[in-house]
Amino acid sequence: MFRRDKQQMVDPGDALRGRPESMPGSDAIHTVLGTRIGPPYPDGFAKAIFGMGCFWGAERFLWQVPGVHTTAVGYTGGFTPNPTYEEVSTSRTGHNEVAMAVYDPAVVDYEDLLKVFWEVHDPTQFMGQGNDIGTQYRSEIYVFDDGQRAKAEASRDAYQVKLTEAGFGEITTRIVDAGVFYFAEGYHQQYLDKNPGGYCNHGFCQVGYG
Repeated sequence: MFRRDKQQMVDPGDALRGRPESMPGSDAIHTVLGTRIGPPYPDGFAKAIFGMGCFWGAERFLWQVPGVHTTAVGYTGGFTPNPTYEEVSTSRTGHNEVAMAVYDPAVVDYEDLLKVFWEVHDPTQFMGQGNDIGTQYRSEIYVFDDGQRAKAEASRDAYQVKLTEAGFGEITTRIVDAGVFYFAEGYHQQYLDKNPGGYCNHGFCQVGYG
């Protein structure tokens, strides 16, 4: 039987094999914003992807930001092509549960989304959030260009100062280049809009970003 610490990344050679066909769902309409969750997106809009624990709650906070065109949840950062939720939950795909926001830079700055990221999860926990333990819950920011990377790094350093002043530990969040984003199954999209009383392990703010 395959046994491994769920807080250790799977070796690529041991990752689940996945499948060549993509999972359906990217044509769905956002239940809150009324926009398509998948491409094509309006010209000039940008994407932001964050891993901050269970993706249900993460997505809910992003769709509330003015200037966000659409949001979706999915999987990224791993090795298994077109993974399922059940596969990702084994920690044997290497993927992270993430939330994506497509936003209008003329209305909302990337730093405003970073503020949400830092404040609604605990960035001093890397491979989990509270009782959610595993590599699929890791704290990561996936950047699409040098501009996003610079803002992400600056925000991390600024927030570390705030955390240290308040007596908290070191940020463990990784800032990495964005890779392939696999849309999660339809029932996960806008889950907390469809299930208002559903599980959410987000929203606690240890320290305000500023």
